[in-house]
Amino acid sequence: MNKTIIMSEIDEILTGYCEGCFLKTQLAKERGKTGAHRFCIKTCTIGEQLQFLGREINKN
Repeated sequence: MNKTIIMSEIDEILTGYCEGCFLKTQLAKERGKTGAHRFCIKTCTIGEQLQFLGREINKN
């Protein structure tokens, strides 16, 4: 995959799903910013997609 295409996909995902995410906002209040970030990386399916795309960028 082209890096430009991957970056645009990442941007679309972040804009469409992560901005204004109620769960992320609530977890940030309860667990702090780090706890919310950890949830997004380890548990959220969108975080899994972002990790996959990040690995694809690093392959090229």
